[in-house]
Amino acid sequence: MLDVAVIEEAAAAEASLDPIRSRILAALAEPGSAAMLAGRLGLPRQKVNYHLKELERHGLVELAEERRKGNVTERVYRATAASYVISPSALAAVSPDPDRSPDRLSARWLLALGARLVQEVGSLLTGAARAGQRVASFGIDAEVRFASAADRAAFAEELSQAVAGLVGRYHDETARQGRRHRVVVGLHQIPDPAPAPATDTDRPDAPQENPR
Repeated sequence: MLDVAVIEEAAAAEASLDPIRSRILAALAEPGSAAMLAGRLGLPRQKVNYHLKELERHGLVELAEERRKGNVTERVYRATAASYVISPSALAAVSPDPDRSPDRLSARWLLALGARLVQEVGSLLTGAARAGQRVASFGIDAEVRFASAADRAAFAEELSQAVAGLVGRYHDETARQGRRHRVVVGLHQIPDPAPAPATDTDRPDAPQENPR
């Protein structure tokens, strides 16, 4: 089972987004048969069997083993990956294009860059999996807390200069055996976590226990 699989076909994306099929995919992190899944999910076995066949047809689940029980052969399935990412290529003509309106200060442009990253790396992963190879890649993930908007702007400027300097130092357009790589650096505010639901003891008018 892969850690992450990229869904590139629209039909497979549609299959994965179906509520029942997404539940089946999650349940098949551990191999199971239609009968086992029906019990886990509280669904009729025939319905589970139908959705399993559709998921298998799109390569989202695979046959893990067949067990013989008397005159019946039980087919045990597993998900092909622990998690899935839908590539923008599944959206075809309406997928984001960062070349359409490049703007370093636009959050929408950053989102388009992220979409292209998923599409390109997903395509590489698919090709590498077929060839039995690994994809050479590198990533950095860090958090920074700025004291002010001015500090954030200064950080972005210094980062831009550093990346431009590195690209200028190592880029070699004349290298015949060279391979082109894309460098994407993004900076965005981290969304605040959703507030936890209030309990009775969180309310200011709730009676408090006497301290001892």
